[in-house]
Amino acid sequence: MSAPVTVPAGAPAVPGAPAPGPISVSATLADVDWASKNYLVVDDFIGIRQLLRESLRNLGAKNIDQASSGGEAMGLLSRIRYDVVLCDYNLGEGKNGQQVLEEARVRNLLLPSSVWLMVSAEKSVESVMGAAEHQPDAYLIKPITEGVLLTRLNRVWHKKQVFRMIDLAYAEKDYLRAAALCDAQIDIDKVHQIELLRMKAKLMLKSGEPDKARLAYERVVQEREYQWARSGLAKIRMANGEFEQARQIFQGVIAENRYYIDAYDQLAAAHQQMGQLDDACNVLERAAKLSPNSVLRQRSLGQVCLKLGNLAMAEKAFRKCIAIGEYSVMKSPDAYLGLARVCGQKNDVKEALALLQTVIKEFAGDDLIALRAKITEGLVYHESGDFRRARKAGDELEVLLNSDPGRPEVAVCLDMAVLLLAVGVKEAPVELLCYVARNNHDNAVLLDEVQRIFDKARMAEEGAAYIRASKKEATDLMNQGVLLWRSGKLQEALEWMRHARKILPNNMRILFNAAQIHLSHMQQSGYDALLSAETAQVLLHIDHIQPGQQRFAQLMEQLARLVPTEQAEA
Repeated sequence: MSAPVTVPAGAPAVPGAPAPGPISVSATLADVDWASKNYLVVDDFIGIRQLLRESLRNLGAKNIDQASSGGEAMGLLSRIRYDVVLCDYNLGEGKNGQQVLEEARVRNLLLPSSVWLMVSAEKSVESVMGAAEHQPDAYLIKPITEGVLLTRLNRVWHKKQVFRMIDLAYAEKDYLRAAALCDAQIDIDKVHQIELLRMKAKLMLKSGEPDKARLAYERVVQEREYQWARSGLAKIRMANGEFEQARQIFQGVIAENRYYIDAYDQLAAAHQQMGQLDDACNVLERAAKLSPNSVLRQRSLGQVCLKLGNLAMAEKAFRKCIAIGEYSVMKSPDAYLGLARVCGQKNDVKEALALLQTVIKEFAGDDLIALRAKITEGLVYHESGDFRRARKAGDELEVLLNSDPGRPEVAVCLDMAVLLLAVGVKEAPVELLCYVARNNHDNAVLLDEVQRIFDKARMAEEGAAYIRASKKEATDLMNQGVLLWRSGKLQEALEWMRHARKILPNNMRILFNAAQIHLSHMQQSGYDALLSAETAQVLLHIDHIQPGQQRFAQLMEQLARLVPTEQAEA
């Protein structure tokens, strides 16, 4: 067995250096230099902070900071990289411990090897599950003895060191190197083998290698029917468009463990992909009852209910989302805008307009949110019967559309089209809906939604014709570029795909094919710095539109391999 690898916490890997060897699993409490670590204790009661500080000092700790609130903790986490954080769940006014951990994760304020121990007197299912969703390394129930604290800290620390080099490679997005480190560690570490396979599967998905991820999950399932492994296999099915098969797996996982919350969220997503909004709503409602303190889940529930016309449940979800999101990094305008729509449909225009003023104030400086607020204002007026003000808002939006060639994200385009059609405008919303259809020509669920908008505007047949023409235009554009590529006319294919991207800048199939043609050109004709930069720009645009696409990581890896060694090192 190789000797333990010692690397300073947070130290980056040297580009081009060989992957370090696997970590020895023989370390004990005495092997850790606890005195050199940085500690943060977060609790709103000074007595508890002092008790935890003394327990850490008995371990040998010297560098111990304290925070009495979530805001104070975030300030310290922003400035200092801590090795160990002990954080209470309830912190009084402001952020709670769950929200501190959530923000620290989102903002990458923790080292890969950092240990986070959540401490709480809360024993309720919703509190424990809410904290667990953000994956603390341990959840300790008060009162805590010094022996329990030190035992759990040592156990978690030991485990984190096994994954330290893997996590560092992951943080640098070098997923293949991280996967190689997993393989090396699996060979010597039977204790953590299952968790290493779990990490490897995650890395394979990030690298655009779903088949290798599936093999890792299947290897785990052969040992034991872990729910996360089965869910992982279902997520791969989802990515392949096998929504019904994924649905069945997620339902099976929930049947065996009703507290496996991630399966609910994924099951709801599968139902939405199949256009089954009623089923998605039921699943999200069940999940929200089990773990109600997720901003994203409450927002999703509210949005699905609003589409279904279930105003009572939509209102409840959006109000909960606003309440729990007040101090959360996940706070977004969607809940305010959604609740304003609910108020408009309930004819409570005063509260709806107050919500719109709030969202503009809370998210000041964001032009897209100001645009969404204006659209929502028009919809509120229209749904409450004030057609004159609705038409005025529609006229303002039509002027904006005519003056700005750019188009917002899909959901905003759809809402704008709904308003403009409702107030009697035709040309501009039809153009918007065709734009959405052309840029998403292979998304059947979204095209069905576009058709429903046409249906509601009493343009069913016209709408179907517009959608068919839009799909044909996008398909023809893409196929011509692919045909040139397959015919060996790489330069012509390159120019054609630039033309296609200019016409349809957000069509995922066209963007992916354009990137692939760029790579093929360089593989055959040699590396080109300008073309490489253009390819990277295309891929980053893909990741901006739809983050987490498996093919994105795969193509980024291919691009990285084409960069000459001397340029990569520079």
